[in-house]
Amino acid sequence: MNNWEIAHMFDEIADLLDILGENPYKARAYRRAAHKLGNAYLDVEELAEEGRLQEIPGIGSALEKKIEEYLKTGELKYLTQLRKKVPTSLRQLLLIPGIGVKTIQIIYQHLGITNLQDLEVAARKKLLRELPGIGVKTEQAIMRGLEVHVLRRRRMLLHHAFAIAGEIESHIKDKLPGLARLQIAGSLRRGKETVGDLDFIAAADNPSPVVDAFTTAPFVNDVVAAGEVKATIMTKWGVQADLLVVKPEFIANALQHFTGSKEHNIALRGIAREQGFKISEHGIHCDGQVTAPATEEELYRQLGMSYIPPELREGRGEIEAAQSGVLPNPLEVDDIKGDLHVHSEWSDGVNTLEELAQSARERGYRYLAVTDHSRSLYVASGLTEERVLKQCKEIRHLNKGFTDFHLLAGIEVEILPDGSLDFEDELLAEMDIVIASVHSGFNQDRETITRRVISALQNEHVDIIGHPTGRLLGRRDPYDIDVDVLLEVAAETGTALEINASPDRLDLNDEYVHQGKELGVRFAVNTDAHDVYYLDDMRYGVLQARRGWAERNDIINTLTFEQLSDWLQRN
Repeated sequence: MNNWEIAHMFDEIADLLDILGENPYKARAYRRAAHKLGNAYLDVEELAEEGRLQEIPGIGSALEKKIEEYLKTGELKYLTQLRKKVPTSLRQLLLIPGIGVKTIQIIYQHLGITNLQDLEVAARKKLLRELPGIGVKTEQAIMRGLEVHVLRRRRMLLHHAFAIAGEIESHIKDKLPGLARLQIAGSLRRGKETVGDLDFIAAADNPSPVVDAFTTAPFVNDVVAAGEVKATIMTKWGVQADLLVVKPEFIANALQHFTGSKEHNIALRGIAREQGFKISEHGIHCDGQVTAPATEEELYRQLGMSYIPPELREGRGEIEAAQSGVLPNPLEVDDIKGDLHVHSEWSDGVNTLEELAQSARERGYRYLAVTDHSRSLYVASGLTEERVLKQCKEIRHLNKGFTDFHLLAGIEVEILPDGSLDFEDELLAEMDIVIASVHSGFNQDRETITRRVISALQNEHVDIIGHPTGRLLGRRDPYDIDVDVLLEVAAETGTALEINASPDRLDLNDEYVHQGKELGVRFAVNTDAHDVYYLDDMRYGVLQARRGWAERNDIINTLTFEQLSDWLQRN
């Protein structure tokens, strides 16, 4: 968890520097370092012990010293100093979608607003529109952002939730090595795109040591409630966690009960009643007798249906499908043969082509597509035509050294505001794979932006539409595209839609994936990685695909290289 906590502190430092109007390059350095540290695959403590912190991209000597300071003392003096200069509540304004640092500075300087409550009052009184550089549209966007924030607060992205859950699980298992079983349940086990509280189920004949280990852990800020078999804590990360300890024989019932959504569980209990018994976290009750299935698979069988994987337990028709024996065979991580959306140092990534190929091969991939940005995306160092062709030539040369692996020469071409693409068809025809994406003009009206993306779908050289709705979870809503039309046209053209595995995107969402699957749409589960560490985000994309009922045959990057090559030549 050290890397995750340091990443959050570096992000806070960057925010505070921005609010204070300090050197933007300094804030950018902290933000970039936070981005590198904010994944679960780096062990900064181990790297610090070995004197290798500067091997992490973006970590220089100054940031190395701060990481070492935190590892030794548990705090950062520099962050403490910055916090004294900025009202604590002011940084909370950055959580509002549609409001940035410059807007916060204007509001703070002119109205002295430092908290969400006063911001809402000012917006409702229409005071914000009178400030320089804001206006009516920004004021309305802030109002919408405040409403969204109320709905989203205290919800975590998947990678944060898994990191915290892993820390809690590791602590309890270290304290109680003989513990029969401890497992996460709830919305995290279902793989929901954002998670509120964490739910743990433990199996033990003696619950007391488990509850004690949970409530006395070093990450506990407050014990909300504690009983013989249950406990609720508030962690130092501001996340609530709940624990239930059951007898080992009831673990299957408890896991099922605390994993399924409310709608799923209500339907199951109704089916049980129709069959003359009752189910709960404490077994199956019938005629005064209590029985306990050994596994969740057995529990679902007793209810007259096939096993329903956790990701599907949302009350969206999965029970009827399980009763009829027509549930999908969900996608597995091992089904993925390669990643088709990755960036290199040629644009805004950090790794060389060789490093990307090596990391992909280490993960057992058979292919990897390098899809750097096109020329119009200046902020991401988009490639000119000349650089695209030069990169293609280098990729072709590298492939001569492989016998069991292929780098694909691709491009993430910008869909321009008028619906045209950033490069001419002649260049796109030279590429192994073409992803078309929107990175600007998000405020276009529904008809315009839908027509814009449809034009890309209908281009014979476009293979995939990247992150099709443009959302950033908790930060930016989807642009106003007609997804129904998008799915219908994708089915007609045979163009794949991306399931972007980055945990702050997960775009398309699971319901659209399910809807698209019914229409025969093909998908690509890609990480959009800008660093080799984020190739491991693939697991989040697979979770999203599973929640959308996607199977292996629905995903183009489950194909062998030969099959994928044939598919890419379909037009």
